[in-house]
Amino acid sequence: MGANGISQDPFIHTWKPEDGAHLGFGHKSLLQSDGLYQYILETSVYPREPEPLKELREMTAKHPWNLMSTAADEGQFLNMLLKLINAKKTMEIGVYTGYSLLATALALPQDGKILAMDVNREHYELGLPIIEKAGVAHKIDFREGPALPVLDQLVEDDKNHGTFDFIFVDADKNNYLNYHKRLIELVKVGGLIGYDNTLWNGSVAAPADSPLPEYLIYYRPFLMELNKALAMDPRIEICMLSVSDGITLCRRIK
Repeated sequence: MGANGISQDPFIHTWKPEDGAHLGFGHKSLLQSDGLYQYILETSVYPREPEPLKELREMTAKHPWNLMSTAADEGQFLNMLLKLINAKKTMEIGVYTGYSLLATALALPQDGKILAMDVNREHYELGLPIIEKAGVAHKIDFREGPALPVLDQLVEDDKNHGTFDFIFVDADKNNYLNYHKRLIELVKVGGLIGYDNTLWNGSVAAPADSPLPEYLIYYRPFLMELNKALAMDPRIEICMLSVSDGITLCRRIK
C-alpha cells in the first residue's frame, strides 16, 4: 500500500521459497546453520507450541506463499513478550493466515482485544477455523482492506490516543514509516510497537551490488530508511533483535 492506502506491492505474488537459496538455507532465520535453527525449534519451540499454533503452522506450510508467515520461534517470542507486559489491547497490521495473530490471542486475557488488518480476507479465513477452535476468535476484530485509512480514523479521535499496549506490523514494507507516524500516537507511553523483517534476510547489510532476489532489492531501501528513522526518534527506545529476519521493538517513552 502506498501513502494513500492503495496496495502498491509489486512482488507480493512473485517471490518463491527458493528465493532464499542465496543465503544457503530455506528459512527466514538469520542463523547461518540449518542444524542450529532446527535445534532451537525442536528443543525449545515445538515442545511448547500449543496445538492450535502447530495446526495452523502446518496448514500454512502447504500454502504457496508460506514464507509470509511468522516463524514459529518468533511466534513464541511474541507470546511471551505480551504476557510479560500484561498486554490487553493490541493491533496487528498484516495477518496472512494468522499465526502471529493466534500467538497473540492465546497470550491475551479472555477480555483482551486485537484490531487486525489485512488486505486479503481469504488468507485470514484459511486460519480462522483453527482460531475459532482455539476459543479466541472473540478477541479479534478483523478489518479487510488498507490499514492507513483505518489508522487515520483512529488518530482523528483523541480517545484512541495512547490506548494500545502492543502493535505488531508485518505488512507492506514500503509503508512502514507511514504506519509509524500514526502508530506512535496510538500506542501508550510504555507500550511497544514491533516492526517485523527489519533486517530483511540480512540484505540491509549486504553490498549494494549483491545478487539478491528482486523483492529483497526493492524493499531493502524502505527498511533501511525505517531503521535510521527509528534510531533517531526521541519518542521511543528501540531494540533490534535478530529473531527470524529481524524484529525491531520500539517502546514509547513520550
